[in-house]
Amino acid sequence: MNCKRVLLKLSGESLQGAQGYGISTEVLQSYAEQIKSVVERGVQVGIVIGGGNIFRGLQGARRGFDRVKGDQMGMLATIINSIALQSALEDNGVKARVLTSIRTEPIGEYYSKVKALEYMDAGYVVIFGGGTSNPYFSTDSAAALRGVEIEADVLLKGTRVDGIYTADPEKDPTATKFDELTFDEVYSRNLHIMDMTAFTLCKENRLGIIVFDMDTRGNLEKVLFGSERTGTLVKL
Repeated sequence: MNCKRVLLKLSGESLQGAQGYGISTEVLQSYAEQIKSVVERGVQVGIVIGGGNIFRGLQGARRGFDRVKGDQMGMLATIINSIALQSALEDNGVKARVLTSIRTEPIGEYYSKVKALEYMDAGYVVIFGGGTSNPYFSTDSAAALRGVEIEADVLLKGTRVDGIYTADPEKDPTATKFDELTFDEVYSRNLHIMDMTAFTLCKENRLGIIVFDMDTRGNLEKVLFGSERTGTLVKL
């Protein structure tokens, strides 16, 4: 796959690893090493990372939190994860910047497309924290939005499974994997790979999606440079 610029969506839940909460230094190091490997091969990388390893607004709302405040807490959780990933990348010799959708200076710089592209052209990995800054929108929606804004060639959705299946492979051993799907096939089969707002935004702006297993070391490089298909491609 010939990509100049990608938007990588990472799961906050995956970042917790086996410990069940917070940030696993092992997972963080694995992500940093994988990102470094593709940056060194000339790919510009923008990243959106969830905050579910710390706090999920929707779960908070189910437990009595005000939904708007819960989502705002989730936005802050994504910024914490963004700072952690920035630190891990820098520790591995990769230049990185955190741009946030809400003002958090000096923790992160306020987001603009122009600033993001300037950093990427200068060789930085840009991590987008704070979601869209609006409640009721997921980090999947933030990933789709930023991917469209920075004119990414593809949105890479890193998950715990190696692609899209007919059913949840962690629950149904008979589930079979798709190598390739169209957006319309995902709709018609009612496959849930990301929330519908994010998915529709990708379709309307012709931004392809690859769902793959980010938790297996080396997979990010295989997705972009491997001779065999890794993950599942969703295209028009």
